[in-house]
Amino acid sequence: MKVNINTIMNMKTTMPLLFTAMLGFTVTAFAGGLEVTHYAVPGDRQLPFSEAVRVGHVLYLSGQLGFDPKTSKLAEGGIAGETRQTMENIKATLEKHGSSMAEVVKCTVFLADIKEWAAMNEVYMTYFPSDPPARSALGSSGLALGARTEIECIATVK
Repeated sequence: MKVNINTIMNMKTTMPLLFTAMLGFTVTAFAGGLEVTHYAVPGDRQLPFSEAVRVGHVLYLSGQLGFDPKTSKLAEGGIAGETRQTMENIKATLEKHGSSMAEVVKCTVFLADIKEWAAMNEVYMTYFPSDPPARSALGSSGLALGARTEIECIATVK
């Protein structure tokens, strides 16, 4: 039986990627010479996005909400409590994927009510005591699951 080497090479690279994608594990591919790794959302939740995506030495985090991982509910304490929990979730996600709060270069903050910007900002600033990242903040007409804030970040990875 004749086997084309290109067929074998395609199977060798495609099949593991397909298999790991179906199981919800990390999927790594290469784009333009850069390694691209997609990190699945933890647990059995099937969501239409990755928890994070690493491209070379840059880590892109999906938006984080203020859900307490112990209770699976939004943190108590209004915008301050939710912001604190959101930042803790970001910190944990960064560390899980080889980065840290000190490596964050950009954040985007979404608020259900822009009037809560000052209260959110008071908590947010405690996580970046020096050299804060670039940031955008905007109000919306509502956020997923009734959250008061959602924050996404971009960080470097060593």
